[in-house]
Amino acid sequence: MYLGLIILVAIIAVLLILVVLVQNSKGGGLSSEFSGAGTAQMFGVKKTTDLLEQITWGLAAGIILISLASYVIASGGSADAGTINSVNIEKAQNTVIPGAKLPAAPAPGATAPAETAPAAPADTTK
Repeated sequence: MYLGLIILVAIIAVLLILVVLVQNSKGGGLSSEFSGAGTAQMFGVKKTTDLLEQITWGLAAGIILISLASYVIASGGSADAGTINSVNIEKAQNTVIPGAKLPAAPAPGATAPAETAPAAPADTTK
């Protein structure tokens, strides 16, 4: 399902690119300097421009809606959808910082290790 949404977004993105390239420029900028700005206004078709603009907005809205749907599908609808599950975050929380007096705080939800008595120094007089 998730892969299908990704493929659908890619297809819509290609269609959006094509629709934007088909549209006539509204004038201004560099395009009016090098071409006849009056000819684009005189020979332009108003209804085609409106249709292409509506298609552009519809495709953009479709990409936004599919992106939101993929977020819902990826989170699985679980109650803890707001938490971030990352291996890097877990490693960072469990890493002991050199030179620090206390180790880094354990990961949320993890059980703290049991306190152990310090080991006796090894006998090195032999």
